[in-house]
Amino acid sequence: QVQLVESGGGLVQAGGSLRLSCEASGTIFISNLMGWYRQPPGKQRELVATITSGGSTNYLDSVKGRFTISRDRAKNTVTLQMNSLKPEDTAIYYCNLNQRASTYQYQHYWGQGTQVTVSS
Repeated sequence: QVQLVESGGGLVQAGGSLRLSCEASGTIFISNLMGWYRQPPGKQRELVATITSGGSTNYLDSVKGRFTISRDRAKNTVTLQMNSLKPEDTAIYYCNLNQRASTYQYQHYWGQGTQVTVSS
């Protein structure tokens, strides 16, 4: 089993910054994909950023240049540095981990979520 714990959410003014962290514990395989999703009020959950175990990253277009995802493979920790925050970034942010347990069996884990609120 894998447990994901997020931290770093809070209230910030537009233009400010926040740093989210996600610590994974349990049975973590060498090859995996971790990322951050968010769900704004009244909207569907969307993918914000992903990072592979090799360090390759991918971002939602609206956060490119403002958000940076990184990870410490040894510690199984991922972070999301969010700069130049906008009110539209207000959402519950969820950490996610995907890994393959067998040839055709995949495991998906979610954190509980952390609230990010950006005031105008």
